[in-house]
Amino acid sequence: MPAQSAVRPARFAPSALALALSLAFAAHAQQSPAPAPAPSPAATPSPAPTAAPAPAAAPQAAPAPAASESAAPPATAPASATSPAPATGRPAGAPAQRVLPGVEVTGNRTGENDQRRNSTASKIIIDRQTIEQYGDSNLGDVLRRMPGVTQGGPPGRGGPIRMRGMGGGFTQILINGERIPPGFSIEQITPEQVERIEILRAPTAETGARAIAGTINIILREPLRQLSNDVRASLQFERGEPSGNASWNRNGVLSTTGTYNATLSAGHDRNRNSSDSRTTYTDIPGDNLSFDQRVRTEGVNDTTRLFGSGRFQWRLGQGEMFSIQPFVVRNEFKNRSSSVLEQPVGTAPYATSDFNNKGDFWVTRFNAQLNKRFSETTRYELRASAGQFALDSASTLRQFDASGAQNLIQQSSNDITDRSWNLAGKVTNSLDGTHSLVFGGELEGVKRKESPVTLQNGVQQLAEFGSSFSVSTLRQALYVQDEWDPAPNWSAYLGVRWESIETKSSDAGTPVKNKSSVTTPLAQAVWRFAQPRRDQIRFALTQSYRAPNSQQLVSRPNLNTQFPVPGANTPTSPDRAGNAELKPERANGIDIAYEHYFKSGGILSVNLFQRQIKDLIRNATSLETVSWAPVPRYVSRPVNLGDAVTRGIEFDAKFQLTELIDDAIPLNFRTNLSVFDSKVDQVRGPYNFIDQQPRATGNFGVDYRFRGTPWSVGGNVNWTPAYTTQITNEQQQRLSTRKVYDVFALYTVNSTTRVRFTLSNLSADDSITESSFLLPNQLQKTVSNQRTDINGSIRLEMRL
Repeated sequence: MPAQSAVRPARFAPSALALALSLAFAAHAQQSPAPAPAPSPAATPSPAPTAAPAPAAAPQAAPAPAASESAAPPATAPASATSPAPATGRPAGAPAQRVLPGVEVTGNRTGENDQRRNSTASKIIIDRQTIEQYGDSNLGDVLRRMPGVTQGGPPGRGGPIRMRGMGGGFTQILINGERIPPGFSIEQITPEQVERIEILRAPTAETGARAIAGTINIILREPLRQLSNDVRASLQFERGEPSGNASWNRNGVLSTTGTYNATLSAGHDRNRNSSDSRTTYTDIPGDNLSFDQRVRTEGVNDTTRLFGSGRFQWRLGQGEMFSIQPFVVRNEFKNRSSSVLEQPVGTAPYATSDFNNKGDFWVTRFNAQLNKRFSETTRYELRASAGQFALDSASTLRQFDASGAQNLIQQSSNDITDRSWNLAGKVTNSLDGTHSLVFGGELEGVKRKESPVTLQNGVQQLAEFGSSFSVSTLRQALYVQDEWDPAPNWSAYLGVRWESIETKSSDAGTPVKNKSSVTTPLAQAVWRFAQPRRDQIRFALTQSYRAPNSQQLVSRPNLNTQFPVPGANTPTSPDRAGNAELKPERANGIDIAYEHYFKSGGILSVNLFQRQIKDLIRNATSLETVSWAPVPRYVSRPVNLGDAVTRGIEFDAKFQLTELIDDAIPLNFRTNLSVFDSKVDQVRGPYNFIDQQPRATGNFGVDYRFRGTPWSVGGNVNWTPAYTTQITNEQQQRLSTRKVYDVFALYTVNSTTRVRFTLSNLSADDSITESSFLLPNQLQKTVSNQRTDINGSIRLEMRL
């Protein structure tokens, strides 16, 4: 049975969202008849000038105010325009933004739904008003409300972002069209620093094919030709602990041809953590309990963060531009926890323990981009970037017996330095006004040096592996793609990409040398219904892959601290190590989507997908004779398990109720539901699914602006049902249902000032994880129960 949680009374949940809807209906009923209001940006975004685009990104747009929010002062014209859209052979007057991500365009802002409709690639646009709507403190909370996106970890604590429920690196994350630098996480970006987010369901040759599940491209803030200052300050409370964040964004003019945007944010987070775990061994047959261990842990995490980014650009001529984009991240963290162990059955290794961990890290990056023309029909783009990630951390674990005497002290420290660089270039040629042909190449190098040291009771562990090691990676890529309109109602895309990755490591243990190369053909098409209908059908046939990362390849182990060496451990508490023989996963994919666009700008879409995966990578635990202990220990290593298939259906809708029912309450709806299925051939059923993939996930969101008042309200329900995954024939994992209720209220003080109130995770359900390992004569199981809490925040938003 699950471990008893350090819990509190049950929380209220759906009532707050229902109250917001009730208020909206009541307000509408009391108002006299009035002309139907213009749809919100959820249905029809207001026209606004286009912001200058970021590198390797799709059409840029300055955010327009949501209909449920009071408008900030309008932006002026963009600082400069980038290269014109490639010719596509469409009739005069047809949309001119039917391009793939990474191909910049000019033109007025058409809104997130029109950008989605006019793109040949299947993508979803998330603009500034959507990003800011709930006043989220991290980008992961924004993304978890999007179609087909799930988030790992307990609610309110962030976690890895996954598309289509596929964990383990199947989702490609880009920043301004480039892969995120080593050591960087999107959790380190606050929503205030983001212009918009693009979600691509199928890979393209230019954005990269390491996207079996899809790609998320995060576009940072962009300069406008207007002097402005946006200030955001927020205060959050969770379980009585305060956290805060402040940000400043400035647009300015450098010269007649130059503009800039600078963003600076700083914050401090303080979180309390409470968790319980219970590990049991049940003998088979007989159901005798031969081991029963319970651990209750209380901890406090403190994080101080600083983020700065900028974009400085100069227009060199029509469709020509030079820009530089620096950014820096600084984080300091301190984690403290204490645990109490009770063991009714078996011998307890300790009675209490204390754990302290502290450190800091830096991420610095500098990007430069040049866009120039060879001729009226041919242009080129050059990009270069370099950066460094540095982490310095130290931790101490102390264990005490029942009398309070210390029986173990384990001290660990690690210094990590990642240095990376990237060069990329492409040439775009418009052929006869009908084709947009792109040739490109990329070269990237990463070198990591790591110096981990672990002392147990003063004795160095893993001494045979040395006190430091280094890993280097060299990536090369070439691609070609063509986009054209073969008929008035058709848009087509063909591409092919070749990519090679070589990884080398040097250490005193087992050096690694792993090289892989993959060629991926890609094809996408859009068929549009004849006017006046605005519906369309999408098709995509793709090949994609996932290369193993350096951590998966390096064989140096990470030792389990619950069962330290030199003793034995358990299958549910294994050591972890890499596998130098891993091969990349490859996937053949198909996507088919139907999209219905309402006249006022709303959208209803259904997408079907399937991925046939070869050489699936999965962590498998086995008992090994190891060099770091005198007895065999269980070790978890990634292996190429075999073949798998995953498929699903994704539904999403975004509209205003007046688009469906005349004279209805002008509620703005954003809703989505995704249903997944998968099968791993080499694992017995019925739960032989892709790792970390739930059976479904969905969101239901609604917002409303009270006419004639400064108030807007809204809410969202995020739901992922409980699911079980058979990892190997012996290993199984089960995760509990995840429900997150969020509500917000926005008060518009005046045209430049707003105050936003948000309550998140209203149900505050515990997050329960159950892991089990079946031996021939014993079932070993660990049930972990982590408490979550309601988070309340207030945020001041000003434009100066």
